[in-house]
Amino acid sequence: MSTNSINPPVVVGTDGSATATEAVRWAALDAARHGAPLHIVYAIGAPMDFGPGLAFDQFDYDAYRKAGAAAVAAATETARAAAEPMHHLDITTVVAEAPPIPVLCDRSKDARLLVVGTRGLGAFRRGLLGSVSTSVARHAHCPVAVIPEEPAPSSRRPVVVGVDGSPSSELALDIAFDEASRRRVTLITVLTWSEFNRYIPRHDMQKEAEELLAENVAGYGEKYPDVKVLRLVAEARPAQRLLETAEQAQLIVVGSHGRGGFAGMTLGSVSQAVLHCADCPVIIARPAG
Repeated sequence: MSTNSINPPVVVGTDGSATATEAVRWAALDAARHGAPLHIVYAIGAPMDFGPGLAFDQFDYDAYRKAGAAAVAAATETARAAAEPMHHLDITTVVAEAPPIPVLCDRSKDARLLVVGTRGLGAFRRGLLGSVSTSVARHAHCPVAVIPEEPAPSSRRPVVVGVDGSPSSELALDIAFDEASRRRVTLITVLTWSEFNRYIPRHDMQKEAEELLAENVAGYGEKYPDVKVLRLVAEARPAQRLLETAEQAQLIVVGSHGRGGFAGMTLGSVSQAVLHCADCPVIIARPAG
């Protein structure tokens, strides 16, 4: 795979399922917004958890190669149709004879974003991309976008981002501001707090949280003067508040892990809860490399 360090590709995994088709469509639009190349990857190997009593030598690789070729051809048509009004995409397709998780994680080393569906057909039509999306969100070498099968209409809906003051949420803010700017929509920043193990008045905790959020978003206004920012600070469970706030959003961005201290915004658990419960696309802000 060629590497473009100036404008690395958006990599999307496909298996021909309806969910994968939505992931390809979303990835194509994101690549077009960034003027980035799009790499479409189909992995024909057995999943890492293919189950007892089934060996790799029982796979009909010729059939999977044909299915892979058909899937990437269809995905290419989907991608071009999605992005054509915005940008002519540079598309590369890959059919790899290896399990999807290591293939996608390896491809993520040189990607700006890895995109997968919430679940897919899998090698035996049993939800392969459910396990894939969970695994790459934990182990990829770049940010990961997970796309539901039926994402809500997204034209003017806001982007929502979780903040807790950690380096991971700083990366989430970078991504969220960039996405909101390119989509020309409002950005809602969410920071929650809890009195658990904190022995100061609620009023002081609320003020401390508001100050932390203000510090975290300071400076972005100069870089993204076009982005309207709404700040939401509340005593609440972070995942629950993020999901409630994102009910009318087109995208949620969260860090892969958080401080695990202030305000209960432990984004390791929060990112997993959001990933499994959100009705809109979610970007897990994993660091590159």
